[in-house]
Amino acid sequence: MIWVSTLVLVAALGGQQPTARPAEGRPDSSGITVYLLTFDPGDALWERFGHNALWIRDSVTGTDWAYDYGRFSFGRTLGQRLGFFARFAHGEPLYSMGDGDVRAYLAAYQEAGRSIWSQELDLPPVARRELKDFLLWNIQEQNKYYPYNYYLDNCSTRLRDAIDRAVGGQLKTWAQNVETTWTYRDHTRRTTENDALSRTALMLGLGRPVDRPLTAWQEMFLPISLRPYLNRLQVRDPDGRVHPLVKAERHLVESSRFSVAAVPSNWVPGYLGVGLIAGLAVFGLGVLARSGGAWRRVFVAVVVFWSLVAGLAGAVLLGLWAFTTHRVSYWNENLLQLNVLSLALAVVAARIHRSGRAGLERAWRMAAAVGVIGLVGLGGKLWPGSQANLDMIVLLLPVHLAVAAGLGRLRSPATLVPPA
Repeated sequence: MIWVSTLVLVAALGGQQPTARPAEGRPDSSGITVYLLTFDPGDALWERFGHNALWIRDSVTGTDWAYDYGRFSFGRTLGQRLGFFARFAHGEPLYSMGDGDVRAYLAAYQEAGRSIWSQELDLPPVARRELKDFLLWNIQEQNKYYPYNYYLDNCSTRLRDAIDRAVGGQLKTWAQNVETTWTYRDHTRRTTENDALSRTALMLGLGRPVDRPLTAWQEMFLPISLRPYLNRLQVRDPDGRVHPLVKAERHLVESSRFSVAAVPSNWVPGYLGVGLIAGLAVFGLGVLARSGGAWRRVFVAVVVFWSLVAGLAGAVLLGLWAFTTHRVSYWNENLLQLNVLSLALAVVAARIHRSGRAGLERAWRMAAAVGVIGLVGLGGKLWPGSQANLDMIVLLLPVHLAVAAGLGRLRSPATLVPPA
């Protein structure tokens, strides 16, 4: 049934029967029509920004062919997979361009329940021919691979650049001068609200660079943003004709199954609630630990586990900044909450039972230092230009403070219990 409805979609736009891959270098451009296809977001994390493709219809060659970017493969052999993950970890994953009969594209996205838009681009015949020739060149095996960047060089920016080339740079000239109030973080937040764990991990890993306001040119990294901006663009042809770039727009498939919020929701209260509940639970264990025995062992185990997780996470954030090209993770103020000092605290806390009061004193001092550093991060919110990470602070800082308070209660001379 999906194929039947897809045939109807293509036929409604004058589509051809399935054809072989287009031949390169044909001079006739009179029968070429160019569409931008936009696929609204899906459910998987890598689908949340949406996707897009250029659809080239050539009535002379009888082809309806689509081209897109942002494809990746883990590889088949162990060496290929290790190579992919090594490049990904370093910040230079190798992605590629793809192509196929447009009906395969429409069928796949319609079956997945994703909304589909098409925009016919009003380009001069020569520009249409040059755009098709560029895509045919780019899809060649030796040209199709490129180092992927989620914000700066992705499926949408590659199409944006190709369209800009077709209109002689007019898209970039206009869009660079259109300022917005949006940031990369804003768009990441609103598109990942369906997955709390992924959203939290991204908010922890993204640093200050993603908090700068975007121009329209930069905002077109998002496929669902490229489409409306193209609707606003007026272009001038070589013959002097001024007209909208988009000749016609059609909503081919309507679906709200994987809708994305128009603006990001405020998750600070929810994160604060989780942080306070976790912090009160840890502090409560610290109070119970004063009685010694099992409660003391449980509290120490929780301190070790939390400190180990926080310290390892801090090491990862530090590594992203110091040893990779993930520039969006640089200058990450979450390092004030996920401090590598927590690793030392985990080691010292694990030895409390054997080191007695001296070890407990060292653990408390380290925990207090971790808490103070976290408070410095909170105080930094008073300065303009600081990272938009209040949500992560209110999630993590209450637990750090609870660990320090619990160890402080345990080290009190009046309540200190000999090692069990």
